[in-house]
Amino acid sequence: MEEMQQLLSMGFPDELAAQALAATGGKSTVKATEWILTQKSNANPNPNPSQSSFQPKLDRFFLSQSTSTSTTPPLPQPQSQEEDEPSKRLKLSHSPQQQQQQQQQQHWPSFFLKAAADRRLAANAHIHEPLYERLRPRTLDDVVGQEHLLAPNSLLRSAIQRNRLPSILLWGPPGIGKTTIAKAIVNSAASTCYRFVSLSAVTAGVKDVRDAVDEARKLRLKTKQTTVLFVDEVHRFNKSQQDSFLPVIEDGSIVFVGATTENPSFHLITPLLSRCRVLTLNPLQSHHITLLLNRAVSDPDKGLMQTVEGFQVDVSEDVIDFISNNCDGDARVALNALEIAAVTAAARLQPANNSKQKEQQGMDLQANTNDECKVSASVTLDDAKEALQCKHLAYDRAGEEHYNLISALHKSMRGSHADAAIYWLARMLQGGEEPLYIARRLIRFASEDVGLADPSALTQAVSCYQACHFLGMPECNVILAQCVAYLALAPKSVAVYRAIEAAQKAVRESVGQNEGVPLHLRNAPTKLMKEIGYGKGYIYPPDNPSSTQTYLPPSLQGCKFLHWPDRIPSDG
Repeated sequence: MEEMQQLLSMGFPDELAAQALAATGGKSTVKATEWILTQKSNANPNPNPSQSSFQPKLDRFFLSQSTSTSTTPPLPQPQSQEEDEPSKRLKLSHSPQQQQQQQQQQHWPSFFLKAAADRRLAANAHIHEPLYERLRPRTLDDVVGQEHLLAPNSLLRSAIQRNRLPSILLWGPPGIGKTTIAKAIVNSAASTCYRFVSLSAVTAGVKDVRDAVDEARKLRLKTKQTTVLFVDEVHRFNKSQQDSFLPVIEDGSIVFVGATTENPSFHLITPLLSRCRVLTLNPLQSHHITLLLNRAVSDPDKGLMQTVEGFQVDVSEDVIDFISNNCDGDARVALNALEIAAVTAAARLQPANNSKQKEQQGMDLQANTNDECKVSASVTLDDAKEALQCKHLAYDRAGEEHYNLISALHKSMRGSHADAAIYWLARMLQGGEEPLYIARRLIRFASEDVGLADPSALTQAVSCYQACHFLGMPECNVILAQCVAYLALAPKSVAVYRAIEAAQKAVRESVGQNEGVPLHLRNAPTKLMKEIGYGKGYIYPPDNPSSTQTYLPPSLQGCKFLHWPDRIPSDG
């Protein structure tokens, strides 16, 4: 029996392993091991000494290497004469205790090794947990911002109160609370009817989704508990991967909650959008960020006091205002900047030049941690500027914000608002936009919106593109600004734009598209073509300026496509 062999390989006696498998159904080694550990911790342990032989192995397994207190010397291992020199050097590089532990762990199943690693990570998680993660709200009442979604009578609140949460998609820029809201939904439920499972499309695949769904179905049959499957960055799944969610959402196996920073219309399949309610989240306002930063300063358990232990952190209102106004509504950026600024302030008070000083400082920090903090670290505006480096701008050259800003630039120039046009240009350049892309858009604008009202606008735009190509950033910024200002202030005409649109519509829809070119308009380079009538009857306009010669096919006679000077045609 495989389960029995695994228990025996761990060092459990035959009788104890058999009892554990009998008590747990005999199908799970993990459950059998947990039963043995439970029996071990009983107040009346089994007096049979033969059943306690597993004690040393289990203790050494569950304790991390750094905290192992085993004092039993390792038994000498016979060395094979065929062993090569690299293997000898490898063994000599480890201490005897490490060698013994490695030899013992070779007999442990992989799931036990993973469990030990998870225990060690959980024990030390608080050391590396960033500020924004420690301060993450646990319930919807603690979430800052997004009032349009979290109002008392909103969709989310009503669904949670009735335990009828629908599948939803949370769409918005980074750092505004998508993951926080997803986790808080479960914690804010009126009862424990929901279980939260989190996946990231960056690292997960269809197999992970199937495993989560299978576990959710089993749990629902046993406990009637519904699983909320949260998938972060869901737009990174391709179409076939997104298809895997459709049947499990349809039959209610899970409640699907997806989070994305990209426009769902472009990156998510239509069937998935049909099964989910898309909720749009807005960037946080400066007063929301201010509230979060003040929480970080005042919270003694999860705030800055945990980042710089041994110090009382003082943060002025100027620092709070600066970070709030320069993080572009991203709470994660703001809290990271505040945490780095606090570390900088603390390091300034405690320079460490050698190992003895560091050791002494560690002792002082421990003393200050146990007693009331006596040292105050004041975060200055310079610390905040150093932490933030530059104003954070939410801009993605291939995403939603890219198209939003170029649209704002185009429409500002069309509305002859030069100041707004230059502002949106500056936003794009600061966000890292390719200057030649902007220059190409300006060439299009010169013909589409200025057109015949100022034909030299096209020359200006083409010259702008060439100059940007020669110079590149940052020198070409003023050239782009000059062209943007020129186009914004130029007179506007869409006559040519409407003319080509109307002509293309006629080609697509009218019967004239199948008509041949009238004979008098055809070229006749050969004798045969002249004999069959090509060019016959053509009137040369310079010699006959008053002729009424026709140029359109017979079915389109009298049609007007270009209306110049500008006027809207009566037929629309």
